Amino acid sequence: MTHAFAASAAADGTLASVSDGLVIAMIVAYAVALFLFAIEAAYGRRRPLKANRLVPAAEVSAPAAGAAGDDFVARSADDGMTVNVRHAEPEARASQHAVGHVALAVTVAGCLLNLGQIVTRGIAADRWPWGNMFEFVVAISLCGVVAFLYAAYRYQARYLGLFVLIPVVLLLGIGAKWLYTETGPVIPALDSYWIAIHVSAAIVASGAFMVAGSATVTYLIAHRTELKRAAGETVTGIAGKLPSSELLDRVAHRFILFAFPLWTFAVIAGAIWADEAWGRYWGWDPKEVWSFITWTVYAAYLHARATAGWRGSRAAWIALAGFACLLFNFFGVNYLFSGLHSYA
Repeated sequence: MTHAFAASAAADGTLASVSDGLVIAMIVAYAVALFLFAIEAAYGRRRPLKANRLVPAAEVSAPAAGAAGDDFVARSADDGMTVNVRHAEPEARASQHAVGHVALAVTVAGCLLNLGQIVTRGIAADRWPWGNMFEFVVAISLCGVVAFLYAAYRYQARYLGLFVLIPVVLLLGIGAKWLYTETGPVIPALDSYWIAIHVSAAIVASGAFMVAGSATVTYLIAHRTELKRAAGETVTGIAGKLPSSELLDRVAHRFILFAFPLWTFAVIAGAIWADEAWGRYWGWDPKEVWSFITWTVYAAYLHARATAGWRGSRAAWIALAGFACLLFNFFGVNYLFSGLHSYA
């Protein structure tokens, strides 16, 4: 019995070491992919994207469409809406370069390393591997990258690689440097099957919100670029090769539509878990409050788009406020407040 226990402990220690090594490997892979995506964004040629559900073929119906300073009507084949667009293009374009395919392959490799790190750490700890902030950061990064890869495959949104991997590399760097925790058991409050339900939903939603936030920031840059071009200015560099702001707005909206129900479920599941663990559904704990604030801001974003028809920069700033609330809920609440959810 003693020998079996020692062998099991040694195996767990080996897996923990492998997991720690994979952290460095995946950060390096993501950093290399980030560098390659930056090359594509800066030096690629602005080429048309193939029409699909997210990239509809627009029908231009105005004289001299595309001329400097002209407004023209573009009808979307996706939702049938007709909007007046300044400097809109009859076809969506994005910076493309052969190195982008290599960047995508390296991102997939980093994603597999990321997954391997989570699996080996979970087996070594004999629990769900998101019981502290370090593990949460790693899991969010995985979900964010998976969401980006889906966008790159389904929506041709490879142009988001630079903007998604910047926060991913930063988060993983912060996690490895300042948030790292040795593999071990979780605190008693987290030792429940609800961690696989409540926390998993929050992680997947956060990863999708990360892609939406990256697309929103990119939208604001592209929108500013379009305004400069409309004023007769010449825009070069990465900003000058971004897709149209309309397309970026669609990408952000699509991922928020996916993430919001998951976040809603996470809040509800958290309340049920709180009743089971602490005997109440809601106790105005800082984490509970900021989770609800985040939910409210994203709900306002979706409501404004659905009822008031808000598009463009007004909706983008609401989405960005929601993402800021999400980040504060993760970092600020854990470090600035004391509560039942403070596991930093």
